[in-house]
Amino acid sequence: MTTVALKDVTKVFPDGTVAVDRVNLDVEDGEFLVLLGPSGCGKSTVLRMVAGLEDPSSGVVLLDGEVANEIPPRDRRIAMVFQDFALYPHMTVNENISFPLRLSGVEPAPRAERVADVAGALGIGELLGRRPGQLSGGQRQRVAMGRAIVRRPGLFLMDEPLSNLDSGLRAELRAEISGLVRELGVSCMYVTHDQAEALTMADRVAIMRKGVLQDVGTPTEVYGRPATLYVAAFLGSPRMNLIEASVYVHLDRYVALNLGEQALYLPWDDIRARVISHYHGERIVIGMRAEALTPVAPDAPGDVLQGRIRYLEHHGHESLAFVDVGATAVIVDELGAAAVEVEEEPVSPFQRLGQAVQRLTGRFGDRSEGEPAGGGGRTSVLSDPGRHHRRPAELAVRLAPYPAIRAGSALAIGVRMDALHFFDERGDRIDVGWR
Repeated sequence: MTTVALKDVTKVFPDGTVAVDRVNLDVEDGEFLVLLGPSGCGKSTVLRMVAGLEDPSSGVVLLDGEVANEIPPRDRRIAMVFQDFALYPHMTVNENISFPLRLSGVEPAPRAERVADVAGALGIGELLGRRPGQLSGGQRQRVAMGRAIVRRPGLFLMDEPLSNLDSGLRAELRAEISGLVRELGVSCMYVTHDQAEALTMADRVAIMRKGVLQDVGTPTEVYGRPATLYVAAFLGSPRMNLIEASVYVHLDRYVALNLGEQALYLPWDDIRARVISHYHGERIVIGMRAEALTPVAPDAPGDVLQGRIRYLEHHGHESLAFVDVGATAVIVDELGAAAVEVEEEPVSPFQRLGQAVQRLTGRFGDRSEGEPAGGGGRTSVLSDPGRHHRRPAELAVRLAPYPAIRAGSALAIGVRMDALHFFDERGDRIDVGWR
């Protein structure tokens, strides 16, 4: 087994692109670490530097405490599993799995025994005589896994190994992979853009954006206490509701969080009220996950927001209502741009669709190409106070399947105040302790 440590690792390509920016990350002996982020965030480049396929521009990669920058890939006791399987089409399954052993000079008898053991564990023992063209996608991925496992490496590096498979097979294989890796007791670095894979497979998750490490922690930690606005928006389905709030302190009574037409109140004896009170007269971002919101009677006691349903989504086991409560939305796209979305005039559904596409392609608003956002930036993610037309926040609320309401209906929403998340104007978490 192998430990990995990245110390201030940076990778700059010849065209000046900074793919990885001063990443510090550790992988413990036997740990399953998932690198999570959108395409182009630098996670695969990190994996390739650990493997020795890319040289860091600066910083060091340590394997078992030894600087590995000059160690060739073949001497690092590492096995990689790629997205495209990378099998030899003219070889049988048996020959593909045994190929690294043959290169290492392992004798035929022990080689055959190790191949049979691995193929049996992966459920492909009866396929040893077939060629890759005769296999399904899931079977080919098992062969690629077998070729990596048979080497008995100290470290697995997996670069989106399930992204070419259908959703049902992905769910099946991610359980098999995580179980097998833990059974072998081998350290693993696993790259994916799929948050479901990250949260279900990982011992720890490292979330990246534009080459910068945003957050590291267990799945419970990064989901329940995200370090930045970007991480909060990236994790969770439906996405976390992010809304702008103005803070007003009523000393020794409560802290009012004005959301526009309505407000929420933190009592003064709540430990979070003391921290939020430092932002008196300023604007912050409040994060609300769908599980923190519950439909209630209009006159229900407690912290309640009144709104009107904009539209409904039906998912079979539940329905999602998107409710306008008169607050202003803060938008964070997959590429990390963060801003309060403003509208100078009413827009049609087609215009709103176009704006969504622009956000997903990183071309929203006035943000320049290199401008940081989320936890990495120094500029405000909140709106210009002079802009008066805002996009209303549409709070995602979970309902029973196919409820007897429709778009346009009024809905009262009970808010679990202990489940709220708070971020400052730069997108950094306002640390109010674990609740």
